[in-house]
Amino acid sequence: MTGVRRLYLDVSAGETRGLVTLDGLPEILLIDRPDEPRAALGARFVGRVTALARGAGSAFIDLGVGAPAVLKLVGAAAALAEGAAVRVEVVAEARADKGPVVEFLGAAAGQAVGLAEPAPSIAEQLRALAPEAAVTTGETAREACDLAEEAALDQTCLLKDGVAVTVEPTRALVAVDVDRAAGGAEPGRKGLKANLAAVRQAARLLRLKSLGGTVAIDLLGFPEPRAVLVEAAQAAFAPDGAGVAVLTPNRLGVLMLAKPHRRTPTVERLCDPDGRLSAFTVACRLARRFEAEGAAQPGGLLEAVCPPDVAERLRPLAARLGPRFSVAAEVGRDRARADIRPR
Repeated sequence: MTGVRRLYLDVSAGETRGLVTLDGLPEILLIDRPDEPRAALGARFVGRVTALARGAGSAFIDLGVGAPAVLKLVGAAAALAEGAAVRVEVVAEARADKGPVVEFLGAAAGQAVGLAEPAPSIAEQLRALAPEAAVTTGETAREACDLAEEAALDQTCLLKDGVAVTVEPTRALVAVDVDRAAGGAEPGRKGLKANLAAVRQAARLLRLKSLGGTVAIDLLGFPEPRAVLVEAAQAAFAPDGAGVAVLTPNRLGVLMLAKPHRRTPTVERLCDPDGRLSAFTVACRLARRFEAEGAAQPGGLLEAVCPPDVAERLRPLAARLGPRFSVAAEVGRDRARADIRPR
C-alpha cells in the first residue's frame, strides 16, 4: 500500500479497536468485541453441511455461530454430502442478510461444530496492514478511533479543494457521487485534478466503511482523459487485493468497478438496522467515558444512566472496571441521551 500510513490500537472494557490512517485520514477501522461472537475474517471453524445447492455450486455450513456460511463446491469440496463435518476458514464476513463465505480446508469427522482457531488479533492485523509503521496507543489512539467511527458513519466527505464525495450503499451496488461544494472545482484541468483526488478518497472511504461489490462512481462532468482515471482507480484500489476490476468511465461520466467483500460493513458493526447506534456500541462508549472520567476524578463514584437495553450490555463492562462504576436503567430514555453522573 502506498502513501503514509499510521497505526492506532485502542483497548477498552468492551472492545478492541484498530485503525489505519492514510496521509492523516482514517482508512481501515477494525473492531473486535469478545462479547459478540461472530465468524470473523481469518477465523477457522469446524462446521457441518446443512444443505446443498448444487445448481448454484454451493453448500450451507453451520458454524455454531451466526448465519449459515456459504461454501463453494469446488475441488475437494465438490464431493461433500449433507451432514458432513468440515474444517473451513472465513474469507468474507457476513453482511446484511448474507452469511459469511468460507473456504474448504478439509474433512473434520468426529469433531464438534464451533470455533477451531480464532481470527488474528487486532494488533496482528494492524502489523500485517502496515508492517513498517509503529503502533500508537493510549489517549491519542482512542481519540483517533473515535473520530474514525464518526467518519465511517458520515455519508459525505468534503475534500480540501471543495469537492464532496458521498457514499450511498444500496442493495444492488454502492453509489459514489462526486460533486462540487460551494467554491468547488471547475471543469477542465481543475476538474481532472478533482476527479483524481475523488477517486483516491472514494477508495479510502470504501475501505473505512468496509463496503464491496459493484461500485459506481459518478465523476465530475465528462471526465477525460479516461485512461488516466482508470490508472488512478487501479492504483487507489490496489490495497483491496485480488478481485478488483476497473472499467473505463462511460459516456455519462460514471466509472464502474468491482471490489471483493471482506469484512462486515462498519455501519452494521456499529448500528442497528434502523440506523441507530446499537445498544452495545452505546455501552462501549459509556465504558470509555467511565474510564476517562474515573481517571479525572480519582476515588469518585460514577453512575451511567441509560435505557434498559444499554444498561444490560453495560453492567458487565462496568463490573470489569471496578466498584466505583454503577449503571441505572431508565425506561423511556433514548440511547442518544445516555449519560454519566456522580453517584
